[in-house]
Amino acid sequence: MRVYNFSAGPSMLPMEVLQEAQKDFLNYDGSGMSVCEMSHRSKYYEAINNECIALLKELMSIPEGYSVILVQGGASTQFEAIPLNLLTGSGKADYVVTGNFAKKAYKEAIKYGDIAVAGSSEDKKFAYIPKNLTIRDDIDYLYICQNNTIFGTRYTKLPETKANLVADISSNILSEKMDVSKYSVLYAGAQKNLAPAGVTIVIMKNELVTDGMNICPTMLKWKTQVENNSLYNTPPCFPIYMAMLTLRHLKKLGGVDEMQIINEYKAGLLYDFIDNSSFFSNGVNKEDRSLMNVPFVTPNADLDAQFVKEASANGLVSLKGHRLVGGMRASIYNAMPVDGVKTLIEFMKKFELANK
Repeated sequence: MRVYNFSAGPSMLPMEVLQEAQKDFLNYDGSGMSVCEMSHRSKYYEAINNECIALLKELMSIPEGYSVILVQGGASTQFEAIPLNLLTGSGKADYVVTGNFAKKAYKEAIKYGDIAVAGSSEDKKFAYIPKNLTIRDDIDYLYICQNNTIFGTRYTKLPETKANLVADISSNILSEKMDVSKYSVLYAGAQKNLAPAGVTIVIMKNELVTDGMNICPTMLKWKTQVENNSLYNTPPCFPIYMAMLTLRHLKKLGGVDEMQIINEYKAGLLYDFIDNSSFFSNGVNKEDRSLMNVPFVTPNADLDAQFVKEASANGLVSLKGHRLVGGMRASIYNAMPVDGVKTLIEFMKKFELANK
């Protein structure tokens, strides 16, 4: 039996995509072999690689003057790749710390330059996006995490800066419209809205494709991958293939514009129920709420644990909140159908009536 998987990542994938992968698993496109087996130098795989990049450019409306690379190491590897590639001017960067992953990125960056915190929401357990930032004039870049998976916040308005704006969009890529031209670098792990874990998308202005810092390793240098069309070494072929299928599926649905309408509807249903409940609550500043990750709690930790257990028994899985937050978290990424959110709400209603 298929369940509704509310995991923060790896997350559920569209059924149509899974079925397509299943159909072609043993013999992709008449090659007589699986994508898992084929050479990354073959014409079959090169076509997959190129289509994946082309679809990303199309669906995200990536303008001319930007490069897209598909790399390994997860989004966390970019915590170091970013300063190693970008700290080539003043050697300074400012970070806005809005959650666990932004904090980790900051801690990696301080190894390589003069790194300052421009703003933080840690004082209120990352329940809001800080608006009053202290941004230095001569920095090489300003770093943000656009959607905070653990704490359920997101930027609805970008900070104003003349510096290069760098954003981690791992948990909201392709979920809502983004003006790529406002950013210098965007990057995302694929395992929330695109594919199984293993591939990370990095989008950067061409002018930033340089040799980076002298100590930048070859494999972390964006220039290495740009010059080799992301084929410098063996890439994570199967996750890239799955990303291609997901991108095809998204295009068929109507693209990011249509996906945003669906995501806003799903999130609206869940937040409206929580806000009108005297039993469940969400502590995130309303104007900063994520469309992708909805944390919530019952009146006490014992009921939280009971909720997670009973929900799982009813086919609503992976609702336990992150260990840093507790409670519950419903991650409702692109592949989560509206029916999944409605089913969760109906279960929440029943649980509330039974446990008031």
